[in-house]
Amino acid sequence: MTPFPSIGANMFLRVKKLHKLILQSFLGPFVLTFVIVVFVLLMQFLWKYIDDLVGKGLDTHVIAELLMYTSASLVPMALPLAVLLASIMCFGNLGEHNELLAFKSAGISLQTIMSPVIVMVGLITIGAFLFNNNVLPFTNLKMRSLLYDIQKQNPELQIKPGLFDNTIEGYSIRVEDKDSRTSLLKGIQIYDHSEHLGNIVVTIADSGYIRMTSDERHLLFTLYNGYTYTEMQKKSRNKRQKTYPARRDKFEVQEMLVQLVDFGLQRTDENLFKSSYQMMNLSQLKNVTDSLINEILANQVELKTVINTTSYYKNKTFLYKPEKSDTLIPEKNILSFNLDTAILAQNREEQIRILTQAIGSVRNTTNFLNNSYITQDNKVRRLRKYQIETHRKYTLSLACMLFFFIGAPLGAIIRKGGLGMPVVISVLFFIIYYIISLTGEKFSRESVLSPFTGMWVSTFILVPLGAFLTYKASKDSIIMNTETYLNFFKKLFKIKQTAE
Repeated sequence: MTPFPSIGANMFLRVKKLHKLILQSFLGPFVLTFVIVVFVLLMQFLWKYIDDLVGKGLDTHVIAELLMYTSASLVPMALPLAVLLASIMCFGNLGEHNELLAFKSAGISLQTIMSPVIVMVGLITIGAFLFNNNVLPFTNLKMRSLLYDIQKQNPELQIKPGLFDNTIEGYSIRVEDKDSRTSLLKGIQIYDHSEHLGNIVVTIADSGYIRMTSDERHLLFTLYNGYTYTEMQKKSRNKRQKTYPARRDKFEVQEMLVQLVDFGLQRTDENLFKSSYQMMNLSQLKNVTDSLINEILANQVELKTVINTTSYYKNKTFLYKPEKSDTLIPEKNILSFNLDTAILAQNREEQIRILTQAIGSVRNTTNFLNNSYITQDNKVRRLRKYQIETHRKYTLSLACMLFFFIGAPLGAIIRKGGLGMPVVISVLFFIIYYIISLTGEKFSRESVLSPFTGMWVSTFILVPLGAFLTYKASKDSIIMNTETYLNFFKKLFKIKQTAE
């Protein structure tokens, strides 16, 4: 006879199935929302840089490469928002279908229900940190360098009717009209300045086409029914007088091939961008930070030494030259003499010399201090950038866990799934977090707050909120139920009417 399974075994099996159900309910929305968030952020990037990308004849693989690296650079920002949205949707759906109520009726606490997702979000947090430290610097380097090359690339030739176009180096082109459907140009005038001798070659045609070659390195002019006027410089026997014979060539069809300079994507050496703080991992950031701190401290010591040697402990004979009889006066008496009396005792020329030298000394010291301040301030601002980036790698990763402890209990409280209310609440919380983070980062850049305080202030503010929501959700609180507040105001209004 087969023995019945124990109560503990049944509970273990139920919890195991519950964990599987919770994970399936979370992973689906998480993947969906992550893709949506990355897509939205990518569209924002394209909208921001649309003017730098359009009309430059970029190959498909260049656009695809830029979008791939940009999407990877958006992952640290998309992960926390995706976790928040997926958490609200997951536990909102469970609450809306009374599944959370059924679990709690079976004696399973909210913490037990959340435990598998906590483990999953913990793994996501660790993965986000490894991504931020190892992958993100590489993708930022690739994306920034490629975007820089695209931004500095000359656009394709787009000639507007009635205006001279000087996009092509050495040529000035003007057309009277352009057919938008066939791209046929009418009334073409081409002035050739490639020899830097002025308008010695002019081509006029009734119509024609201007097209880019397949390698994007040449421009092909196909001209119909026109003339080419060429002035040929020829020196006469008299060196003071030059003759300019002209030649006119008539054509029915003429093709011109003009080499394009700086057209096509020219790639810049990526090593030029590696010193940026966004292209470094934690080890590199620490090395640069330590070097900058040592430089700042060394400059402070050097500044103090220069001020002491050139101003405070300056040679006493700089302003006042003692007489021979004064050389036996002890130093303490020299330091205690009255400066005004000493200056007034001199003749007018000596007084002017003393005051002029004093003014010059003060002016030089002031300029030196101002220049030193500017140099130190630039180094401190640069140091703040590296320190902020160091803390950012931790805060963006930890934000995944933080948003889960906000989203999961919030979804259990509001008991609404889908993409309606969860999206609104998620975006609201993320905007609050983002605004606080940007404010703290700005204060850190300006040295109003330390980098640690400025970058972690948003986390410090939202951690108590997450703990509060988790506590309320475990106690089946109705703080997000609108009917509770409506009933409160109705009772308050009735009490007021009764009192009247």
